[in-house]
Amino acid sequence: MMRGNKSPDNELSRLSRKGISILAGVVIFLFVSVPAFIAFSQTSKEKLQKTKKQLEEEIEYTNSLLKETKTSKQNSLNKINLLSKQIEKRESLITTVSGEADQLQDQINAKNIEIGKMSSDLKKMKDEYAKMIYYAYKNLNVYDRLLFIFSAKDFNQASNRLRYYQQYSSYRRTQAELIRKSQMDITARRRVMEETRGQKMSLVQAKEAEKQRLLQEKEEKDKSVKELSQKEKQLMATLKQKQQTANQLQAEIQKMIASEIRNAAARLKKEEHKEAKNVKETKSPGSELLLTPGERELSSSFASNKGRLPWPTERGVITGQFGEHPHPVLKYVKVKNNGIDISTNKGAGVRAVFGGKVSRVMSFPNMNKVVIIRHGDYLTVYSNLETVDVTDGQTVNIKQKIGTVHTNPDDSKTEVHFELWLGKTLQDPQSWLAGRSQ
Repeated sequence: MMRGNKSPDNELSRLSRKGISILAGVVIFLFVSVPAFIAFSQTSKEKLQKTKKQLEEEIEYTNSLLKETKTSKQNSLNKINLLSKQIEKRESLITTVSGEADQLQDQINAKNIEIGKMSSDLKKMKDEYAKMIYYAYKNLNVYDRLLFIFSAKDFNQASNRLRYYQQYSSYRRTQAELIRKSQMDITARRRVMEETRGQKMSLVQAKEAEKQRLLQEKEEKDKSVKELSQKEKQLMATLKQKQQTANQLQAEIQKMIASEIRNAAARLKKEEHKEAKNVKETKSPGSELLLTPGERELSSSFASNKGRLPWPTERGVITGQFGEHPHPVLKYVKVKNNGIDISTNKGAGVRAVFGGKVSRVMSFPNMNKVVIIRHGDYLTVYSNLETVDVTDGQTVNIKQKIGTVHTNPDDSKTEVHFELWLGKTLQDPQSWLAGRSQ
């Protein structure tokens, strides 16, 4: 006869339903919330690691340029500009490393919550399992089971009662296996969490090391600025000379554009009125150049590649920004840059950023050789070349080598000056180039 007041049917059904409810909660937590969080974290982590790797490569490259500059015993503006760029990249790297460390901490916090939830559910499963064992011990011995089966009214009821006990035994085995697997899963997740904590500690240490390097670079820059500021007269004379050269180049470009306009106007007089009208209607804003159908197509193609043009050098660091900005050493003095300055390796080649026709090859004091390439409405200007591999009127392709960069023997500076014009209007070249040299 069965002991206790509760029927086996009701009690076992209650225990089964409660165990299944706990198991369902564990499954939903693991297979819905956790994978979504992991997928998001993984994507963000890969993005941070990609940015980190890129910054590390740029810092390493800038370091190689600084080593070339340091072969000169004197401090120079080029050295200060490179140090400024290095400091900027180092600060970005520190920010990226911090972001990666914060993300790992978020993962650790999430795993703690996850493990806490799993541990709580495991405890509930163990408690329910213990109740099942106790209930079985108190009520389901062999004698009671046989008595319960043989006391059935008919064969079908006896068969159902036998199947009931078999299912109950199977459920107990399943619960025991779930408890074992949950314990193993929690142990594995704790191990992953410890590995993640170790990765975070490594990043924190790397961040501190980068901070020390940043401090050293700032001190070196401050020292160089202080030493160079004592040569104010020399710096002012150099700046004045450089500005005069820039003005001469600008005047030459405008003169060349005026000549192109006159030539185009003469060409159009020979064409039919309809063709001339079409050409005039398709001039780009800011340009006064009248274009042939082929030039219009080239100009349109150039414009559609804004932000994707290759750099004038395969590798380089922008050490001179477009527009007006404070002088890196002289207080209260501003300098104006009609383009950008790109520092690169000694002997580096210079290449066309797009297909076009060479409009002019010339030489300027303090700018060495200069190449101007026309791309329909647009002009690209490459200054401070040591050698030139193209001639006036030559058609060039994108990335075709047009010369090599000049290296200043006094301060080991290897820097190309690059300008971009739309007709008579200066453009910021950096906004036209791809995100990094390639």
